[in-house]
Amino acid sequence: MFYADYHVHSSFSTDSNAEMEDLIKTAITLGLKQIAFTDHIDYDYPDPAFPFMIDYDHYIKVFDALKEKYKDQIEVVLGVEIGFQPHVAKQIEEILSQYPFDFVICSTHVCDRLDLYNGDFFKDKDQKNAYLRYFECVLYNVKNFFNYDVYGHIDYINRYGNYKNKSLSYEDYKEVIDSILKTIIESGKGIEINTSGFRYGLGYAHPQLAILKRYKELGGKIITIGSDAHSSKDLASHFDEAYKLIKAAGFSEITLFKNRKPYFIKL
Repeated sequence: MFYADYHVHSSFSTDSNAEMEDLIKTAITLGLKQIAFTDHIDYDYPDPAFPFMIDYDHYIKVFDALKEKYKDQIEVVLGVEIGFQPHVAKQIEEILSQYPFDFVICSTHVCDRLDLYNGDFFKDKDQKNAYLRYFECVLYNVKNFFNYDVYGHIDYINRYGNYKNKSLSYEDYKEVIDSILKTIIESGKGIEINTSGFRYGLGYAHPQLAILKRYKELGGKIITIGSDAHSSKDLASHFDEAYKLIKAAGFSEITLFKNRKPYFIKL
């Protein structure tokens, strides 16, 4: 039995058409105890087709009504996924202070103001330099922004780019990845296992097992599991693999959040 999906996008995210209530119903059918909605806020996203902005006054009304409606069947958690860029840090701090989030994912969707998803970031970069620059952006972000709970899909850079072989070896980027993980741990934050890598045909979750093991070796404790679902069919997808991964990395607990405070559930 899987306990919770801690990375879910509803139709309040520009890139999802899944209604929040439909996702909740699916989560109940799957036997989940919790579902965390982590809809996107990506200020100054470089693609105007994806504004990634939310009317949170309306959002909270819808969320609260559904949380109450299904309270006897599932716990609905108020989360958010922040697409961090250094120049919008003040805006992010402001929105996080205005609403009672339980859980905040910080992710790097844009590096040097260039979009990873549409490929702009990869132009005029070979594979190794592109991946390295992405990790350097993540390292800068974790060293300069601290108002989050877990960092999202840390090694997902190889989802994108038109390279023939999209493999990403921890050993090739060990120094910068270790610096990222150490900074996250020292800041009292965590990471997630994001199962979307399986859906993108990579054959593994984000991060890959070698990085998960290194996180544990360095003293990492906080770890959530999320599908990054943008539709009901992907809710809790590949969680069987995720639970195997987390155990293989040496973890015996998963992390949940309430009022931005972590607590732990035995596997």
